[in-house]
Amino acid sequence: MSGDRLASLLDEYAELERRLADPAIHGDQNTARRVGRRFAELTPLHKAAGELEQARADLTAARELAAEDPSFATEAESLATVLPALEARLAELLIPRDPHDAKDVILEIKAGEGGEESALFAGDLLRMYLRYAERHGWATEVLDAQDSDLGGVKDVSLAVKARGVPEGGNGVWSRLKWEGGVHRVQRVPVTESQGRIHTSAAGVLVLPEAEDVDVTIDPNELRIDVFRSSGPGGQSVNTTDSAVRITHLPTGIVVSCQNEKSQLQNREQAMRILRARLLANAQEQADAAASDARRSQVRTVDRSERIRTYNFPQNRITDHRIGYTAYNLDLALAGDLDGVLDALAEADRSARLAGETELSRR
Repeated sequence: MSGDRLASLLDEYAELERRLADPAIHGDQNTARRVGRRFAELTPLHKAAGELEQARADLTAARELAAEDPSFATEAESLATVLPALEARLAELLIPRDPHDAKDVILEIKAGEGGEESALFAGDLLRMYLRYAERHGWATEVLDAQDSDLGGVKDVSLAVKARGVPEGGNGVWSRLKWEGGVHRVQRVPVTESQGRIHTSAAGVLVLPEAEDVDVTIDPNELRIDVFRSSGPGGQSVNTTDSAVRITHLPTGIVVSCQNEKSQLQNREQAMRILRARLLANAQEQADAAASDARRSQVRTVDRSERIRTYNFPQNRITDHRIGYTAYNLDLALAGDLDGVLDALAEADRSARLAGETELSRR
């Protein structure tokens, strides 16, 4: 257990507590939220360190009293058995955590191989995540979507946001970061007349939503184009240049939004997605020399690169990264994803305790 790291983090906790007690910080909601999230991250560590310190003090006192009164020996033995668990808990909390765990996310789903069936499956995934977010009391917002002819989605960007400061610093990213990759489905498509099982895939990309302090964007490095929206008919669709495409020239990242009727609103949504992608891009570059963990989650939406399979005939969901299998696909698609996500989180915890950086999300 690193005494220096513990002391540094406890000092940071005390400073954050002081800042939050200052009414002036609440004049800037972004700063208050950022400080509050970090304070929430360190609260379990502060509590565990306090419990361990108290247990050690109680043990010392019990042993001193036992020297004069043997009846305290039992209490001393009981306290001694508690210490290893408290020390292990504190050691686990001292392992460097994912710096984005408290963040909200932007989740993108793209149809891949399988044509219209893939778009229908992408729509199923979208509803699954919306229901999961609802179960956890998170707010969701569709930033941009391209629907398919049969009611699926070709491409959709969804913002998922925690309400308030997440407990323990475990925000949306801490749960949904595992979802990035290729999701494969095996079922009889509605477009299949012979009753044959088909396999298709959709890609999911999960990005921690960037705040203004995370990413600096030079307006001179952006090319902004406007064009007419495409899609189902309706007021302002195909009649005004409200859709926006933003190209970040240094990286070549292109983002487009056409969901809103207002060009300004589409531009704001596109900038949110661009900031998230730039943050993820910067993180990938920073980690590339040491690890593959944050490399592109979806290189190609190909069925062979799957992280998870959804088998409808067997009502089975399988996560191939950790060998997890459950026969409750219907419940998972209804938003009950905690089983597989808990298993992934536990595998990540074990990897960290074993000295690995983290469980690879691919």
